[in-house]
Amino acid sequence: MSLLIKHGTVINADQSYAADVLCEDGKIVALEPGISASGIDTVIDARNCLVMPGGIDPHTHMQLPFMGTVASEDFYSGTAAALAGGTTMIIDFVIPSPGERLLDAYHKWRQWAEKSCCDYSFHVAVTWWDESVHDDMGTLVRDWGVNSFKHFMAYKGAIMADDGVLTQSFPRALELGALPTVHAENGELVDYLQKLLQKKGILGPEGHPQSRPPKVEGEAAQRVIQIAGILGVPLYLVHNSAIESVDAIAAARRQGQRVFGECLTQHLLIDESVYYDKDWNRAAAHVMSPPFRPKAHQEALWDALSGGVLQTTATDHCCFCGEQKEMGRENFAKIPNGTAGVEDRMAVLWHHGVNMGRLTANEFVALTSTNAARIFNIYPRKGVIRVGADADLVVWDPALVRTIRAETQHQRVDFNVFEGMEITGAPAYTVSNGRIAYADGKILAAVGSGAYVNRPAFPAYIQAQVRQNGRHPLRSVPRSAGNGADGRL
Repeated sequence: MSLLIKHGTVINADQSYAADVLCEDGKIVALEPGISASGIDTVIDARNCLVMPGGIDPHTHMQLPFMGTVASEDFYSGTAAALAGGTTMIIDFVIPSPGERLLDAYHKWRQWAEKSCCDYSFHVAVTWWDESVHDDMGTLVRDWGVNSFKHFMAYKGAIMADDGVLTQSFPRALELGALPTVHAENGELVDYLQKLLQKKGILGPEGHPQSRPPKVEGEAAQRVIQIAGILGVPLYLVHNSAIESVDAIAAARRQGQRVFGECLTQHLLIDESVYYDKDWNRAAAHVMSPPFRPKAHQEALWDALSGGVLQTTATDHCCFCGEQKEMGRENFAKIPNGTAGVEDRMAVLWHHGVNMGRLTANEFVALTSTNAARIFNIYPRKGVIRVGADADLVVWDPALVRTIRAETQHQRVDFNVFEGMEITGAPAYTVSNGRIAYADGKILAAVGSGAYVNRPAFPAYIQAQVRQNGRHPLRSVPRSAGNGADGRL
């Protein structure tokens, strides 16, 4: 099948220009003005619209078993919502239970994800350590296209990776050419503060942000950056929400350390006042980790995006309906953590970023697609409009106005943290692998039409890190058998 997008303005991370885009067999085959529509199966008129690489959300949790329940969004509904928002690829997470083989968990998640209707890949979490974890990491990289491993510094007693696990896993990842990613919150402090608040009778959703203050995130970020620096390993910190973690990343990057940072669209716009809502259900609906922060942190995140300290935007999309949140009615620590966002990430970032002058259109493309493709080593297959790239595209109407509402969303959840927000700028069409997957408010992609994406090991920055480490090898000092200066006892 052939698809031609005519009369649009192509927006890449590095440049913008007028061109038609011709797609055949899932690839971009021509990119120039005035391509003839003769013999083309489908033509999209993109007049007054922008044509951008499809979004890549590097942090989602579809169908996640968590805190005694399972996320309400499965891999079909979640990827359909992604396409409705202009995102054409997700990177989800395989999270083994402690003691569960990484390979067993990976194949379980792969089976669940077969119904995806956009392309997908997986980070694999290291939640415990023994020789089987060491071996499975190698198999996942060599045979299954995994090039990133996730580590949770939070969730004590469940999936938390302590410093001992980090110091085993990080060098193994580097040896394999894979990137360690980290959820930075001090799990010991969170556990202590949760119990302290409970003793004081603070059991509602307001206990959630009080048990996870910004410094809990900042301490963990600083510590894991230091660990990675000592071990000579690049690092990717997920969902940064606080000034403290942003400052830690900025300081490390100034010193030449390879540290990448991600933030969530939700954290850019929502503050912690939501947890003090008198309506328990509304307050509980916002419970996610890290929690929403006081207002000053949001402006710091915007500055970090425009200033290059943070490189990617994501959603941590993990949906739990009101009935599931009710599990924590008597104890905030039992409220399933997670909010939706995959459908609204790009539109919300465009409206509050590009329309407000915080970002350029090219920076928007970098933050929603290109940088993730580069970091996770799928560029230029993904993240750019160029001949030979996958035909994953979004035709963006910068004048399209809509109001975000849970009742009209494609996300399978009964609440939207952006409820009532009017945005200007949204997808008119989303194209996945050369096929129109979303148009006129309707999902056109079929169940299972997405493909698993292998991500090669050893991106350029890891190759450079290995060379850099080789310049400073460990060394020993030859000494004689005696302990004196002349070798005598």
